[in-house]
Amino acid sequence: MKTQTFDQTKAEAFAQRMLDILNSGALAVMISIGHRTELFDTMAELPPSTSQQIADAAGLNERYVREWLGAMVTGRLVDYNSIDKTYTLPTEYAAFLTRAAASDNIAPFAQFIPVLASVEDRIIDCFYKGGGVPYSEFKRFHAVMAEDSGQTVVSALFDHILPLIPGLNEALEKGIEVLDVGCGSGRALNKLAVAFPNSRFTGYDFSGEAIATANTEAQLRKLNNIQFEVKDAATLDECDRYHWITTFDAIHDQARPDIVLHNIYKALRPDGVYLMQDIRATTDVGGNLEHPIAPLLYTISCMHCMTVSLAYGGMGLGTMWGQEKALQMLSEAGFSSVEIKQLAHDFQNDYYIIKKS
Repeated sequence: MKTQTFDQTKAEAFAQRMLDILNSGALAVMISIGHRTELFDTMAELPPSTSQQIADAAGLNERYVREWLGAMVTGRLVDYNSIDKTYTLPTEYAAFLTRAAASDNIAPFAQFIPVLASVEDRIIDCFYKGGGVPYSEFKRFHAVMAEDSGQTVVSALFDHILPLIPGLNEALEKGIEVLDVGCGSGRALNKLAVAFPNSRFTGYDFSGEAIATANTEAQLRKLNNIQFEVKDAATLDECDRYHWITTFDAIHDQARPDIVLHNIYKALRPDGVYLMQDIRATTDVGGNLEHPIAPLLYTISCMHCMTVSLAYGGMGLGTMWGQEKALQMLSEAGFSSVEIKQLAHDFQNDYYIIKKS
């Protein structure tokens, strides 16, 4: 048997990488805290300040802020002056860590790490026994997803997404029937309902919590052209009703995405358009080696998207089901016209423009 040689340089480089991973994982948790407590937003508006000054400005406990700053300084996210003991958030970093950065703000995505870690024990049980972890076990997941959607979908809705479909704006202004399947907290649909009062909007989602949030926002906006309903998309039973159907990052989460896609096919009018936004990836892992956030997406898949589907006896497609599988399933659902478009500012998603023929 051939003996494998031991490359000491390779081993040492890997050991260093492991330390980097541990530090980065820890920083992800602290970035989540910095985002949720608005510490980044506070520091972006302050001159060089002491931990007490930062805590006072943020309305937080100084001892915790000081320890958090320790992680930020040693993680090279915050600058520290050891003479006057002041901390500064560089403007170049604030451009990717604050709410003022809008869609460029990466900090909200760090929240996925502690949210997913909260179900680690349940996921490990699934590694041994199979099955999945249901929605009910995840704390704050819908809140984090709503924030994610707000940056990736809602912020780009009017300037980038609607123009992908020629004539859609004009149709919405005149008045059409619109359905959003897996609408979550309804941010996108509520904004559309405000902008296009002549059109009628329907949102379905499996989560009662998400639908409650969507209805509350619609009521606050006093909208009378929108309705939200708790519904499993696999039970959708409508025919030739909607001019435009959307799913935003939703199909791969479904227990039975094959049935959902077929139901969408039936619910779409013969002249209608289905817009499916989903994660940009290849079905085979080998094609995702250069994907900039593939490890994060596979982790989210393993610890949420895939396991939630399996918890309900589903297919467990997973976040990274990829273009090839998506095109196959769209064809099997009955769709014969599919065009995949991408947006220059959005490396994470593909936008499928789908018609019956």
